[in-house]
Amino acid sequence: MKELQTSRLRLRLFTMEDLEALAKIVSDTEVMKYIGVGGARDLLSAEKTIKTILSHWEKHGFGIWALEEKATGNLIGWCGLQHLDKTPEVEIAYLLDSPYWRQGFATEAARAVLAYGFEHLGLDRIVAVARPENIGSYRVMEKVGMEYERETHFYGVDVVYYAIKREGFSEVPRVDS
Repeated sequence: MKELQTSRLRLRLFTMEDLEALAKIVSDTEVMKYIGVGGARDLLSAEKTIKTILSHWEKHGFGIWALEEKATGNLIGWCGLQHLDKTPEVEIAYLLDSPYWRQGFATEAARAVLAYGFEHLGLDRIVAVARPENIGSYRVMEKVGMEYERETHFYGVDVVYYAIKREGFSEVPRVDS
């Protein structure tokens, strides 16, 4: 399965036709503030990112999808599964262009990706990491049912580490009070 759909999103494979749109997203310092060591990226970096994502798909049969808003057809970020930095664990990763923040898109995409990981890939556990100051990211993790496990170090930075097991996952959205 190379594509997923939710009510508002289409998750599809990246192509090199996404290069300019992705370069615009990753050139935004606010969007990239908490990705790795932080900082805006250029066109060459965006191209390398797409190639790395497609290579992961080819090698492992799963990866990061381009995140497209159905209503507009615009590329608004990415969401998918990849191997956690130098480990055999599989992590969910997501990134959204800033105009799409705080609208539930990341949570919607993450639920679909977790369902894919558990139901189609047969994974027993999926993890996620975020820099401790990236409150929005770990709120998404909590909304999809992931639980905090520890603080650790990945991708050259200190991170909070969350995980969810297949038996703890439900596609039914959590209601926050």
